[in-house]
Amino acid sequence: MTSAFEVHVTAGTREEAERICAAAVNDRVAACAQIIGPITSLYRWEGRVERSEEFLILLKTGGDRLDELVSLVKGAHSYETPEIVAVPIEGGLPDYLNWIARETADRPQVD
Repeated sequence: MTSAFEVHVTAGTREEAERICAAAVNDRVAACAQIIGPITSLYRWEGRVERSEEFLILLKTGGDRLDELVSLVKGAHSYETPEIVAVPIEGGLPDYLNWIARETADRPQVD
């Protein structure tokens, strides 16, 4: 089975989320991206509990492109410490997982 990850990222605005998604897909470090939200986030930051409206980004990538995706998101993000969490995809439709691998290949592969 192909190594694949779903990467979770939060962004403070829809515009930032769309910019990050477009960059990741255009640079082929993500096969696809979804934006969910707005969502309400509660978190502890610098000793205080914060509450904010954010947008959740879900990115699918191949294991060999994960580091590049993390680097792209970190560089494009406005947060000092952005949420970037990679969750291994343990199973799924083989055709879909193979599609992720093809779309995140350094050079596009032909079926």
